[in-house]
Amino acid sequence: MKKRTTTNLPSLLTALDPQAELAHRHLWLIHLLDWVRGQRDSVPAAVGRVQLFLDAVEARPDIQLRLKAWWALLVDHVDITTLLADFGFAPRTALVSEFAERLRTKLLPGSPETIDASELFMLALPSEFDAQWLTALDETQLNRLVALLAPPPNEAENGLGASRWHKALLDAITYCAGQVLSTGFAPELRLRMSESARDAQPFHALIRDVEGLRVEVVHALRTPDRLNDAAQRLRERLEACRAAAATVYTHFESNGISVGLVFRLRQLRERILRVRELLDCLLSPKPAVTAARLMAHLVMVGQDRRSLRSLLASNSSLLAAKVAERSAETGEHYITRTGAEYRSMFQKAAGGGAVMAFTTLAKFGLYALALSAFWGGFWAGVNYAVTFVLIQLLHLTVATKQPAMTAPAMAAKLKELGASNAIASFVDEITHLVRSQVAAVLGNVLVVFPAVLGLAALIALAKGSHALSEQQAEHVFESLHLLGPSLFFAAFTGVLLFASSIIAGWTENWFVLNRLDSAMHYNPRITRVLGADRAARWAGFLRANLSGLAANISLGFMLGLVPAFAGFFGLALDVRHVTLSTGQVGAASAALGLGVLHLPAFWWAVASLPLLGALNVTVSFYLAFSLALRAQNVSGVDRSHIYAAIRARLRTAPLSFFMPERRKAA
Repeated sequence: MKKRTTTNLPSLLTALDPQAELAHRHLWLIHLLDWVRGQRDSVPAAVGRVQLFLDAVEARPDIQLRLKAWWALLVDHVDITTLLADFGFAPRTALVSEFAERLRTKLLPGSPETIDASELFMLALPSEFDAQWLTALDETQLNRLVALLAPPPNEAENGLGASRWHKALLDAITYCAGQVLSTGFAPELRLRMSESARDAQPFHALIRDVEGLRVEVVHALRTPDRLNDAAQRLRERLEACRAAAATVYTHFESNGISVGLVFRLRQLRERILRVRELLDCLLSPKPAVTAARLMAHLVMVGQDRRSLRSLLASNSSLLAAKVAERSAETGEHYITRTGAEYRSMFQKAAGGGAVMAFTTLAKFGLYALALSAFWGGFWAGVNYAVTFVLIQLLHLTVATKQPAMTAPAMAAKLKELGASNAIASFVDEITHLVRSQVAAVLGNVLVVFPAVLGLAALIALAKGSHALSEQQAEHVFESLHLLGPSLFFAAFTGVLLFASSIIAGWTENWFVLNRLDSAMHYNPRITRVLGADRAARWAGFLRANLSGLAANISLGFMLGLVPAFAGFFGLALDVRHVTLSTGQVGAASAALGLGVLHLPAFWWAVASLPLLGALNVTVSFYLAFSLALRAQNVSGVDRSHIYAAIRARLRTAPLSFFMPERRKAA
């Protein structure tokens, strides 16, 4: 719904009172700009209202005097330098404090009773529409506005008029340069710069160049050439500082990424850009025009300043890229390209299915204990996590864990689509990936079902009764019914599988960033306890396996605890993992015997299993692939050509998606 305003120009001019209290003087400015915006549906209409305001004030000398007095009090009490230098930047160079500050700004209302120019600016110009009409003002209108607001002639002759704007710009440049210098000298950034950048010492002379510019601007005998030379030196110094800071990103490539450091680097870069904008305003032959453009830019900065999503997106993009990159490295191991690799994948998945058979029966054993919701979920999570870690250490495979790892590896291939045969190569990778998933799912499912049947038979022989009662078996079939909520739960499980891959990538990045493998290898206290050789082995083991351990443990506990927490909040959420669900069907079938083949519920449950596997795999792959596309900056790829190539491959060689091609003998 569009905002309507009932304020009219005559009442605004009547209400102009330079002797009013601070809050009322600021409220008059807010009401004036609200009248200029109108319904925020037409930029020409807003510009026309500015024209009406100028005409009305110029026709009334008494209003002109009051307006000049009001403006003089405004600039005396509200320091515009803080707006020019600090608006849009965090008060402290830390992501968490900036997030809290933005949250406070969104939740708590602002007050016009303030001497903070930034706070007043956000109240007076709160919308993107303000940037549009400010940009649309022409030079004549802006010059007329400056003439109406300028001090009386006697003050201008004393240098308090035209020089006020230049002084504010110079002070803002100095403040920004000081922040750039402080960030550039921070040890966590300085130590990560390249050696050549540190040796060049670009930050050391920054303030000297700023002061050199100030001298040229305020000196009475300055010449254009000297002023331009000073400005050029400052620009070159700023570029050198930016280039030096950019070398930190190279360090991230091999040593991990910290979101906090990325935030500080982005703040430094934005400060440098702000100095350049202020410098352009300072040297502009049309100060009114450049000032209006700067205000319009600050309006857009204010929009971004309010956004929590923008803050997190801009400062976590590099971390997402690193997480995707590390997952891509792991995912390459899950893609089979030859017949031997395909058979090896099937064998590893078969071994994983055999281990999962014990997990399935252990799950029913935990049910028999009738634990509370939390402790039942906790021990179920322990059961899953121990199983997944055991499968990892035995170098076996759980099929549904692969897609979130393989998707980034596939997205990395999209970088090469500029080559002539790139699309065909990418479709080859798609076929390799699909049949790898087919082999893994089949290996898990085809082994876990008979393995559970066999274990259930052994339990029945040992204790004289089935592992599950008939009621429990019927409940299993009911919970896995194709027409029930199982498919939704399987899609939700795909989200958890994706989340575990994110946790894995983040954990490995944190491990590498903090150089914990090196610390474990060489730290004297650790080597005294473990011994040098054992410490080296542990460091190498964690460096190679930490990502998998984090993924397996986090996935296990999410599968166990998320349904328990969801139940606490009244959400009927559950998980459906295709391998575990297949094992449950096997246990229920063992309890009911051959008569289960005559039960429609059994066949409905069996019919749901392929769809459970498909949703587990598809959802986790889609989420991981989407993240990897954004992280790899390949979202602009012409996907229609890829889809056409995949359809063509399905028509010409459909079996290539399920079985490896046999190599012809030479």
